[in-house]
Amino acid sequence: MAVLADIRITDPVYLKQEQFNSLERWLLQFIREERDLVFPKLILRIMVVLLPMVVLLYWPGMFSWWIAAVYLPINWAIFLGPFILMLHCTSHRPLFKREHDWMNKIIPWFLGPLFGETPETYFAHHMGMHHPENNLKDDLSTTMPYQRDSFRGFMHYFLSFFFLGIKDLYNYLTRKNRLKLRRNITWGEGLWYVSVILLSLVNFKATLVVLILPFVFTRFMMMAGNWGQHAFIDADAPANCYRNSITCVNTVYNHKAFNDGYHIVHHLKPALHYTEMAQEFIDNQADYVREKAIVFQGIDFFGVWFLLMTKNYKALAKRYVNLEATPKSEADIIALLKQRTARIPAEKMI
Repeated sequence: MAVLADIRITDPVYLKQEQFNSLERWLLQFIREERDLVFPKLILRIMVVLLPMVVLLYWPGMFSWWIAAVYLPINWAIFLGPFILMLHCTSHRPLFKREHDWMNKIIPWFLGPLFGETPETYFAHHMGMHHPENNLKDDLSTTMPYQRDSFRGFMHYFLSFFFLGIKDLYNYLTRKNRLKLRRNITWGEGLWYVSVILLSLVNFKATLVVLILPFVFTRFMMMAGNWGQHAFIDADAPANCYRNSITCVNTVYNHKAFNDGYHIVHHLKPALHYTEMAQEFIDNQADYVREKAIVFQGIDFFGVWFLLMTKNYKALAKRYVNLEATPKSEADIIALLKQRTARIPAEKMI
């Protein structure tokens, strides 16, 4: 257990770049702000590394499980996290300038399917549903009805999303009269499934590796991540962002995934640039103390999810950041965490 006052935050902040190489200068003419230069560079790395292997997998007579065995680990271990959080950041803040607006489709439409993201669905789910509903009763990905240290509960959560999620999102957008988003997901999901069918007829093995397995893996991981983000909820204040989300500081994940660990900050200020999140947390620590927020150090949402699935509260307690002047005992921390992971009764859901 760490004490908040003793922690030195080491997560990414923006350090103004004084000089740019020729590639960076060329990229800067297309994007809205200098702080986002990391994103077009990531796009180029993905294209250079993954696209040649995709071509090889589909090239007649060239498919090999050895290529697949290289492709998938590179995709999932190196690029998946940064890509998903690039998609996340650029959903909140468009990357490319207005005169190059068509380029904003590169991430969700061209690259997204390589990482299991059907075009437009992430944006509609995250921007058109999750943020407005804030993990409350009408949030299609709400964790409130579940015992959040239960693997059985999580699998129900995941399978419901996997098989019914797009139908539920379509119906939600219809109820809320968000018809443009509904149209976008209809086209995005529809064209993805048509493409998978047609490409499977051409080369099923390649399509399995390039599109189908990433689709299954990514949706599982995104549900595990969302579960970790919203695992510890105060049943008496489920709409309070400090008490229905968590913050993870000083973790490698924040360096790879653009400070995604600052989930409380993100729900409080969704449009805040990722490089400002660490300082926002530092500047407002008193609010976290007052609101009894849950903060962990040195662990990310997926680590939190895994420890909950294994009911390893002792390990969670070791990563817990004590916000109060008087440190809690391990037993007190575990009691608090268990209280916050208990299923929220229907009458308390709002």
